[in-house]
Amino acid sequence: MNKLMRIFSSTLLSTAFVLPAFAGCKDDGDGLKKVKINEVTHSVFYAPLYLADALGYFKENGIKIELTNGGGADNVMSAVLSGDADVGFCGPEAALYVLIGGSNDVPEVFGQLTKRDGSFLVSRNPEPNFQWTDLRGKEILAGRKGGVPAMTFEYILKNNNLTDGVDLTLNYDVAFNLMTSAFEAGTADYCTMFDPVAYEYEAAGKGYVVASVGEASGEIPYTCFMAKESWLNKNESTAKGFLTAVTKAIKYVQETDAQTIAPYLTAYFESTSVTALAASVQRYKDIDAWVTNMAMTEASFNRLQDVIDNAGELTRRVNHSELINNSLAQIAYETVYQTN
Repeated sequence: MNKLMRIFSSTLLSTAFVLPAFAGCKDDGDGLKKVKINEVTHSVFYAPLYLADALGYFKENGIKIELTNGGGADNVMSAVLSGDADVGFCGPEAALYVLIGGSNDVPEVFGQLTKRDGSFLVSRNPEPNFQWTDLRGKEILAGRKGGVPAMTFEYILKNNNLTDGVDLTLNYDVAFNLMTSAFEAGTADYCTMFDPVAYEYEAAGKGYVVASVGEASGEIPYTCFMAKESWLNKNESTAKGFLTAVTKAIKYVQETDAQTIAPYLTAYFESTSVTALAASVQRYKDIDAWVTNMAMTEASFNRLQDVIDNAGELTRRVNHSELINNSLAQIAYETVYQTN
């Protein structure tokens, strides 16, 4: 059993008998339902989520969000399982591990936002002609063992005939949200970073972006919204409104230039310049980071399992219908694209 599965199993055992059933979204008296979201990290990669808030799309659907940063998929899933969060926003592998672990209230993936890895490979040296084979003999900080970031990176290595521990070294010892600090302190030769961190790191002359991990790995369901089945059953209308708001924001991003989008993100990245935000949005637009329809396809889910299997972290494969609930995402897509 991998580390994430052990954590989730432990959480299930510790919460199953002591926590009351979550009563649903709270109305704070303003007529809006509060949805508590725990996100795996904070990045412009998730711009449509923040824009749905900034542009008033959540309010249009009777929702306000409370956003917290989990700093890793294991922490996100623990928050969902304990009821500290209504909705988890992280890689679908987190819910997959819980399903395989045997929970009787498995979090369902009910909407997909990103369709490829959003990290960029940062080198200590300029490498304008970088090739993945240049990683031979090097050490890379690419994420935590069993997480989608690390497994996606392993998938790229396999496609380039590179093997961890033989041709290079993947350092799994640093927590996901501490990798950039460790890299700046001198750990490893390369580090994967999300924007706007990667852009600002390069702009400060601390490193050089040499490749997009998402471009190299291809499409994969990378970050998704998930909630316990019991929560979705009690809050179906809220969940549908939530996805409608995010789908509308995705459409806005796809149809709007980065310079126009960036000012709306400043409230969510207070220490980041508009220039950096615009550049980050454009970089994600350039790699086609976001889905249009938030319903996850069976083909993409199976590819995710291929990536996890390649990493040796999948004890059994599961059917798409066991974990993915596309009904609300499909309604949201039809609502947005038939009324706009």
